[in-house]
Amino acid sequence: MVPKRWAKRAVTRNAIKRQIYSVSAQFAQQLRPRGHVVRLRAGFDRKEFISASSELLKAAVRTELLDLFARASAHPQLGVGRA
Repeated sequence: MVPKRWAKRAVTRNAIKRQIYSVSAQFAQQLRPRGHVVRLRAGFDRKEFISASSELLKAAVRTELLDLFARASAHPQLGVGRA
């Protein structure tokens, strides 16, 4: 989920979502087959990330996602039984 309050422009939100889809495909074999929610908890400031297609934004998002999915695949029992 990429709320508008954290990424104001739709093009930025869509770029972040594409990164989520890409990284999740890399970890698909390591994760249990179920629905997973990735929620953005911090903003991406337009002053720091001027363009949604900037390499800086892509690298920042990808780094966080790789860490998140690595932790999720290392601990597959977390979240069991939650709705």
